[in-house]
Amino acid sequence: MTNLAVKLHDKQLEIFNSKKRFKVIAAGRRFGKSRLAAWLLLIEALKSTSKDVFYVAPTYQQAKDIMWGVLKELGHEVISSAHENTSVLTLVNGRKIYLKGADRPDTLRGVGLAFLVVDEYADIKPNVWEQILRPALADVQGGAVFIGTPKGRNHFYEMFKYAETSKDEDWESFHFTSFDNPLLPAKEIEAAKTSMSSFAFRQEFEASFEAASRDLFKETWIKIDDEEPDDGRYFIAVDLAGFINVDRESGNKNSKLDETAIAVCKVHEGGWWIANILHGRWDIKETCSQIMKAVVQYQPTAVGIEKGSLKNAALPYLTDLMRSHNHFFRIDDVTHGNQKKTDRIVWALQGRFEHGKVTLNQGDWNNEFIDQLVNFPNRLLHDDLIDALAYIDQIQVVEYLQDYEEDEYEPLDAMIGY
Repeated sequence: MTNLAVKLHDKQLEIFNSKKRFKVIAAGRRFGKSRLAAWLLLIEALKSTSKDVFYVAPTYQQAKDIMWGVLKELGHEVISSAHENTSVLTLVNGRKIYLKGADRPDTLRGVGLAFLVVDEYADIKPNVWEQILRPALADVQGGAVFIGTPKGRNHFYEMFKYAETSKDEDWESFHFTSFDNPLLPAKEIEAAKTSMSSFAFRQEFEASFEAASRDLFKETWIKIDDEEPDDGRYFIAVDLAGFINVDRESGNKNSKLDETAIAVCKVHEGGWWIANILHGRWDIKETCSQIMKAVVQYQPTAVGIEKGSLKNAALPYLTDLMRSHNHFFRIDDVTHGNQKKTDRIVWALQGRFEHGKVTLNQGDWNNEFIDQLVNFPNRLLHDDLIDALAYIDQIQVVEYLQDYEEDEYEPLDAMIGY
């Protein structure tokens, strides 16, 4: 086997040197999980005499984005060919490293493997491991490494606890925080801590398996001030609900159907000032009229609407209104991003509210919004207003106008901690 100079910090080496067949690693952001995974893939592929190795991420694109460049950088001495289109590396001993996405399970079937790394296992359905990947290791008793940042007490947590507490000698668990990476400046972690929500910080940087509680937003975090900030730009995000004429035609008699919500937010140097959140159960024409009125009044930089059938239904009406008003505006797609609604809303709003970065303008929408916020998540209550506000996070453009010395500048977004 060609010798490679493996370069890892002490905590990574602790995992690298473990002789256990199955390793489960819960680690904070920037611990160095991807670099560790790349070294393991290269070494195990070079050691193998008959089978190849897989790197599996939640999606194929994630696998390529995370691992392709790192593998080529670290393994350039032992790579004989690299196929960009298929993300397959062939090493000097003939063994291959494949990058795969768990969202396409059929591409994982029918092969025998010497080794595999499963990244962000919390975002991968457990049956991918149990029914497809585990049997692929049987021929040569191959090993596997599961790495990721916790996302509550789900199947990743169950696997971690099994590896930690069972008497199965094939399994071992490792838990490291971002602080365990000596190459990560402590000031960067502290900067994140002062801007992220405490729950998000514990999960992302301390690798906590703490589950999100019902007490996600505290009423004491809510600030109301009708004085508009001088600086900043407006953005509008729309959470479309089923239009009432469509509901009637489909025979839906549920009086508790969702409302359409139109969040109007001024993004400024100090955070968000929520000017208004319009909401109601409207037909398609009235919905588009409400959006147009908000655009004319606030002149937003962008309007975000979740892409899908409801947006497609509304676009012709919005286009007609733009022409009739001779007022055209930009519409951006916003998406759920393969996240659960609870996670998406928490990530967009919790840290900002906890650190006083959100202020509500005085308005008759305040009570409804606050009720939804402090009771979130609750299946018995709507969440349309906070859902619309959370979409602002996807379309906002923040300008930093503070003076700084060139050699003191750091590309850190103070709003979210990255």
